[in-house]
Amino acid sequence: MSELVARTGRHQQRYEEGYRLIAGCIPFKFRDMEQNGGDASKKIVEVLMINSTSGPGLLFPKGGWENDETVKEAAVREAIEEAGVRGDLVHFLGYYLFKSKTLQDEYSPEGLCRAAMFALFVKEELDCWPEQNRRKRSWLTIPEAVECCRHQWMREALEEGFLKWHEGGMVSTINNDED
Repeated sequence: MSELVARTGRHQQRYEEGYRLIAGCIPFKFRDMEQNGGDASKKIVEVLMINSTSGPGLLFPKGGWENDETVKEAAVREAIEEAGVRGDLVHFLGYYLFKSKTLQDEYSPEGLCRAAMFALFVKEELDCWPEQNRRKRSWLTIPEAVECCRHQWMREALEEGFLKWHEGGMVSTINNDED
């Protein structure tokens, strides 16, 4: 059983101008060289996605940003709770707006959300994590992830945020531990 417990409820949830504030990440790693045919000149990046608990398709870990944490702490917490991974946030990908179909409340009656998304370089996959009974992890190449992604805004975060950063030389950023 996991020592970690997922936060629940919305009493600590942050809101701004009618938007529920969300923090999330695109967890990634480099495919092992032996899985890449031994080609050391080209590193294959894989991203981690999790199943949705409310329908088909895959998601990136994300959830409410709470009053007692920074946005980075919230993104790291969501990665642990939902996907069972730990690592380093290495790049801010941007803010993405979306409308929740299920989570309207008095502070966001229309279900408007603003997600701050980060790239998280995975250093550890946990054997036990808070939502392991509800979530299945899947490591995918970027084209596979684009095809499987449930939400348009997450595809945008992957294609316009993560992929542009990746193509712009993310390896040097990771090696220099910048964020």
